[in-house]
Amino acid sequence: MKDELVLVTGGSGFIATHCILQLLNAGYRVRTTVRSLTREPEVRAMLKEGGVRPGHDLSFVAADLSADAGWPDAVAGCSYVLHGASPTPSGDQTREEEWVRPAVDGVLRVLRASRDAGVKRVVLTSAFGAVGMGHKPQTRPFNETDWTDLSGEVAYYQRSKTLSERAAWEFIAKEGQGLELSAVNPVAVFGPVLGADYSHSVRLIQRLMDGLPGCPKINSGFVDVRDVADLHLRAMTNPAAKGERFLAISGESMWMIDVAKVLKRRMGAVAKRVPTKEFPNWLIRMAALRDPAMKTLVPILGIMMNATSEKATRLLGWKPRSNEEAIVATAESLLRLGLLKA
Repeated sequence: MKDELVLVTGGSGFIATHCILQLLNAGYRVRTTVRSLTREPEVRAMLKEGGVRPGHDLSFVAADLSADAGWPDAVAGCSYVLHGASPTPSGDQTREEEWVRPAVDGVLRVLRASRDAGVKRVVLTSAFGAVGMGHKPQTRPFNETDWTDLSGEVAYYQRSKTLSERAAWEFIAKEGQGLELSAVNPVAVFGPVLGADYSHSVRLIQRLMDGLPGCPKINSGFVDVRDVADLHLRAMTNPAAKGERFLAISGESMWMIDVAKVLKRRMGAVAKRVPTKEFPNWLIRMAALRDPAMKTLVPILGIMMNATSEKATRLLGWKPRSNEEAIVATAESLLRLGLLKA
């Protein structure tokens, strides 16, 4: 039944905005949370960039993951909740607690409010960071049975995603009282940028296009944000998604140098600054001694990060775009919005 009300948390986020677009296009009414209502014009502008002017079908509520205020109002009357709001990398990662506590407390706050309001199902935007980090190198692709090993070297953000997803499943098992949960675990998310507030992953394309001096030997899976949003909608209503987590990846993982090659081949003259050389691992390790940003790369240098989305394809009929399409769509949108160096 369309015309149902769906709550999307963190409405200014990259994935969340695309979820709102697809929900509105599918005939749902949408309510979204933002930390401050001053962000409403910005979210509406991004939706307009995406081709939708929602009018009264979209409403806003101020709610923060760190406080109870606003959440009962946010979930009232909602059939479903897509919970994507979470602390995200800012480069200012000081203490683990500052990442983990808001993520865990936030997901429990949203689940408790959803349960009390009679919501049918919550779809949690988790991450590959809750699946594939901290492991010894392996040759088989990661799948949904894998969990990040927190005894390994794992960044604060990835710890926060792991612990918040584990807390969500534990809550459903012990206190859910019939509330259903599904989780979507995307790899690095590319795709059409709708405004200046975009995902951490998109910065990779921006840096390559703006002339990064070279590519570290980093491997990652990629997926288009439109397909991540589509998977959220499938996980929201499909009976087979109840109690399941779904990796969102398109095809095989790629090395950064291969992403650069796609940009060179497909973007023509505007890709003139894109690097063509790969830095040796020892150079990155040397740079990491004095550059904290480089330090985060060291544990994943040369490590294969492949994963499989076979489960989402088989259970939910999900069919993502190709990696190449996602890479090109990202670069084209950054260019169109004037977010690249002139």
